[in-house]
Amino acid sequence: MTWYDAVFLSYDEPMANSLHSRLQRTLGGSVKRLHGVHGMRRAYRLCAEAVDCEQFFLADGDFAIDTDFDPAAVEPLDEEVSMRVWRATNPVNGLTYGYGGLKMIRRSALREMGEAVDVLAALPGRIQFVPETAGVTRFNQSPFHAWKAGFRECAMLARGSEYRMADDDVRHRMEAWATSRSGEFAAYAAAGAREGTAFAHEAAGDTRRFYRLNNPVWLRERFTAAHGDQAVSG
Repeated sequence: MTWYDAVFLSYDEPMANSLHSRLQRTLGGSVKRLHGVHGMRRAYRLCAEAVDCEQFFLADGDFAIDTDFDPAAVEPLDEEVSMRVWRATNPVNGLTYGYGGLKMIRRSALREMGEAVDVLAALPGRIQFVPETAGVTRFNQSPFHAWKAGFRECAMLARGSEYRMADDDVRHRMEAWATSRSGEFAAYAAAGAREGTAFAHEAAGDTRRFYRLNNPVWLRERFTAAHGDQAVSG
């Protein structure tokens, strides 16, 4: 078996500890963890410094890996590929695509990434999306986290996918997010999707304002202004 290094990147997700343990059990080795780093670009760059090899697994703090995932069957990245993305199942709307999925990424690509709201869309080289599903993106751990996921994803889709997604796929995904009705806190994910779409139109042409999507303090303030303090933690 070829062992790849792995990093679990968490910020404030309520289930982060248990999902980190699940990832370690499934991958069969020690998984490094970065937690609570402010600034998404900074967090990803620190991931590159935390590992000891060029290619490594990267999982978000709300990713629940499928326990049948076999790391021994994973092939190294081709030379021109900077990141591979496995699909994740969305628990509130049934979509299965790269959002929240497991990644294999090059340390050198993280060190050289450019500017984008979706930070990893600015990696040099080619991004490879594979059809296999590696787990579930458990972003719906509280009303706030569910809302934030819908808000950020639909704002970025409405502005124009930084991964050059086809227009029909964009519309389908935005509609699914906005009508989320399954799983915990689905109504908050749907509200976030609608509000994120509206924000994209409000911020059209104002890049500095749009980059607030990566500011966790601003996101929490926007959520509580619309939905109240009592809904932040469930």
